[in-house]
Amino acid sequence: MTEPLVRVTGIGKTFAGRRAVDNLSFEVHPGEVFSLLGPNGAGKTTTVRMLIGVIRPDEGRITVSINGSTSSAMPPLLTSYLPEDRGLYREVPVLRTLVYFGQLRGLEKDDASRRALQWLERVNLLDRRNDRVDALSKGNQQRVQLIASIIHQPRLAILDEPFTGLDPLSQEFFLDLVRELRQQGTTIILCAHQMDLVERVADRVLLMNKGREILSGTLDELHGRLDARPHVRLTFEDGASADVLRDDPDVEDLTIDGETSELHVRLRNGSSVSKFLARAVTRSSIRSISTEPPRLHDVFVRAVRDDDVRQAGSP
Repeated sequence: MTEPLVRVTGIGKTFAGRRAVDNLSFEVHPGEVFSLLGPNGAGKTTTVRMLIGVIRPDEGRITVSINGSTSSAMPPLLTSYLPEDRGLYREVPVLRTLVYFGQLRGLEKDDASRRALQWLERVNLLDRRNDRVDALSKGNQQRVQLIASIIHQPRLAILDEPFTGLDPLSQEFFLDLVRELRQQGTTIILCAHQMDLVERVADRVLLMNKGREILSGTLDELHGRLDARPHVRLTFEDGASADVLRDDPDVEDLTIDGETSELHVRLRNGSSVSKFLARAVTRSSIRSISTEPPRLHDVFVRAVRDDDVRQAGSP
């Protein structure tokens, strides 16, 4: 195992008597996509702010090891941060904005300009290079801000909610970019609420709730550790109803995808998929059937619910 690029050991933070982060530890290794997940108020933003040095932990330690040098602070010329709240200068032209941020990250002006133009061409914004930032759509502003954060080819990129407000095509662009950065050797810490997108790019995940770690590992490890129950996906013939399956004794949870009208069924532990399907086909008209592994969304919801129940029952 390689030396961790980021090592977080027992950090904690309290605001006005409220424990925002509580004894949190994790490691991020070179070249991986590490995702911090959790519901609102879990402590993700506070953790990220401690990572980038905006605030300091009350206790614990954060170390960053890049190019053989270990420090308690993120080296600004080797790291980057994409904040959840966008921070572009709205009245400044796009190209001038990118060149400015490139120079802040240690690039010479000509090099910053060359890289900015290459990126703008790639994201189909070259013809908007002289437009003010606030003349762009929200999605295009996010593309510009992402370029500004990685124009210097950082060793470590911290991306906080990069998918928020993006249409599906823009989300795919950001996913491809995350994969490309990883292939180029950039280590990525990703915070996001879109579980289906995280599941497609993350190597490891740490799930937080109320400031503490409740689950961590690779996606396979999380699925195997928490939720080995069978999952079945059904598509019904036109006019057929899924409601007849809600009272099936083997069904623990049932949801309908509003876009595809597919039915996602999670069976109880120990349930027989074949027996459930034998009953289902006699009770409704089913067009297609498939089984699938638990989704990260399911793992997330169950882990947080279980943790809330444990904490509610604690003295």
